[in-house]
Amino acid sequence: MKSGALALVTMGLSPSFLKRAVYAQGLSRAALKDKVLICLFQRGAADALNVVVPHGETEYYRLRPNIAIPAPSILTAGPAGVRGGAPGAIELDGFFGLHPSLAPFKNLWDHGLLAPIVAVGSPSATRSHFDAQDFMETGTPDVRSTSDGWLNRYLAVKGTCTQCDAQRSPFEAVALSQQTPRILEGPAPTVAMASLADFSIRATGTDVQRLEALYRTGNADLIHGAGTETFEAVKMLQSANPQRYAPENGAEYPRSPFGRSLLQIAQLIKADVGLEIAFADIGGWDTHVNEGSVSGPLASRLGEFSQAIAALVIDLGDRMDDVVILTMSEFGRMAKQNGNGGTDHGHAGAMFVIGGHVRGHKVHGRWPGLAPEQLYEGRDLALTTDFRSVFNEIVMTQLGAVGTDKVFPGFEARTEDRLSLL
Repeated sequence: MKSGALALVTMGLSPSFLKRAVYAQGLSRAALKDKVLICLFQRGAADALNVVVPHGETEYYRLRPNIAIPAPSILTAGPAGVRGGAPGAIELDGFFGLHPSLAPFKNLWDHGLLAPIVAVGSPSATRSHFDAQDFMETGTPDVRSTSDGWLNRYLAVKGTCTQCDAQRSPFEAVALSQQTPRILEGPAPTVAMASLADFSIRATGTDVQRLEALYRTGNADLIHGAGTETFEAVKMLQSANPQRYAPENGAEYPRSPFGRSLLQIAQLIKADVGLEIAFADIGGWDTHVNEGSVSGPLASRLGEFSQAIAALVIDLGDRMDDVVILTMSEFGRMAKQNGNGGTDHGHAGAMFVIGGHVRGHKVHGRWPGLAPEQLYEGRDLALTTDFRSVFNEIVMTQLGAVGTDKVFPGFEARTEDRLSLL
């Protein structure tokens, strides 16, 4: 019993998971909640000014003489976006552009599926990665005592009726990670797993088989009562054939951990196992040294990031009508480049919202400017949109939440701050 329980714990299953009823295998898609939110965390503080490039801002080039992204070319000769032999920003609206390594996002922009947000982030003044990530995942800036994440709070308060609980899938909220991320920690059941294949292999291991046998022959105690449901959940996931999945529509995911995570999220969505929330993260954004401009570490990271997301969108096809992808990073970088060709910890950052019902063809958020008197503490891009405003709108519009005061305690969602992203 002990070894079997440990096997379940290593799969990221909380004890409350064992108490949860699961969908029957034959439950129709019409009975499932189709809407899905995919949250992607760029850990390390992505340099927002070189991601969504304010090429129409003169101060941007003064602050970053060596690492700024060139403006889109205004020349008629040569390939689009090429200036002086170096690729420039991908034009969006005449003022903002995308880093050239985000080229896979251009098609999303053209089809109205991409909504960048500028000058967005945490109102906290912290420049600590640990604190800033914690605040963004708990949804309570500068409150270190919060024990649960805002996505878990949404799951906990979204509905408590008996029928609702009976129809809630064990794969309602899944993190493709070694352990449960802060954003999903809390009383509501969630699953964390490094990969679907790993979950299936471990779920059919000797220890778990022995545990299943004990469930079948044991007394009707609490654990025994939940055993059948647990193994039905395992069988549900196995039916998705993790080892045999083939992306559709010509989608090509990067052969990287992040690429594999997004591929498996697509697989879960298509398997109709009741997924409502998915989470994955990607590190490598802490660019203090030799950040680069159109090439370099940031460019490489952005290439993988955008290729994986674009592949997910292509793979899902028409299902993107029911899916919203939300990207986030704990804070931005300092507006001025440092002496090591990089950028130090800053304040406001950038987000992307991607989906079939996104209000695209527009860069959202109010731009504060980069003149000395406009900078936060004289050094950073100033904040004009609280991240909770974005999260609150997504939870309400995409997931249909009401009474979000329990999801974001202490936050007043004002109509005038709403960006109307969806």
